Parts: sequence; structure tokens; C-alpha cells
Amino acid sequence: MNTGSDRGTHGSAADDATTEAAAEAAGAAEETPHVSKAPAFIKRNRSLHLSWQVGVFIVGLAVIGAGIAMLVLPGPGWVAIFAGLAIWATEFAWAHLVLRWTKRKVTEAAQKALDPKVRRRNIILTSVGLVIAGALIGFYLWKYGLVLPWSLKDQ
Repeated sequence: MNTGSDRGTHGSAADDATTEAAAEAAGAAEETPHVSKAPAFIKRNRSLHLSWQVGVFIVGLAVIGAGIAMLVLPGPGWVAIFAGLAIWATEFAWAHLVLRWTKRKVTEAAQKALDPKVRRRNIILTSVGLVIAGALIGFYLWKYGLVLPWSLKDQ
């Protein structure tokens, strides 16, 4: 708690109190224990709560399994995987921690991608890759030509 004795001449007591309250709120948000999101009547009965957790685990596992399948099939695979992790995070502290870590890493990656140097490098690499791919396709067409499947003669 700030008593004002360590306050410099630049800030007021209201500024210090606001800063201290914000720091305490941020620390409390980081340290709050994970609490189940199950309704109160389910939490009262241990076997019902365990059944609820098993159901949440199975639903989350199904969504994550569908997300993994969508990585190779059409669909938003990563979105489904993170949705399944969010489902698990409603009941399991370890999933909550993993989801929070993932959010932090995605935010860091997004900030890094917005860096002008990184964007410039990505644009240059993409352009070089497109030029190389175009040259290879052009060489193939020059060497072998373009034969459409419906223009093939019986061989």
C-alpha cells in the first residue's frame, strides 16, 4: 500500500493510487485460481461434477479431433483446435494455462508480423518465390507444351 512517503514531486496521490490499483488488479488476474464454470447445482454433487467434467473433456476432444482432421480436409482446422482447447479451459486449469500461453504467443507473433522489417522481408521472399515458380512453370510449358486432358488422343 502506498503511504505517500515514497512519492516524488512529479505525481499526485490520485495518480499513484490509480497506478497501484491497476498493478494490484493485474496481479490478481494472474494469480486467481481456476474455477470450474459448471452450474452451482452440478458443483454441489461430486459424482455429477465428475460426470460434467468427463462430458466437457469428451466434447473438447471431439472438437479438437475434428480440428486435426480439418488440417488436411477443407475447414478451419486451427480455429477448431483452439475452440476445443477453450472448451477444456472451462473446466481444467492446465487447459486454461495452455490457452493463455497460446494467446500470448499468437499476440506476440501478430505484433512481430506487423514490424516493417519483417513485412518487407516477407514480401521480398514471396515475390522471389513467385518469380521462381513462374520461371519453372514457363520452362515446363516451353519444354513439354500444354496438353489439356480432354484433348488427349487415344494412345
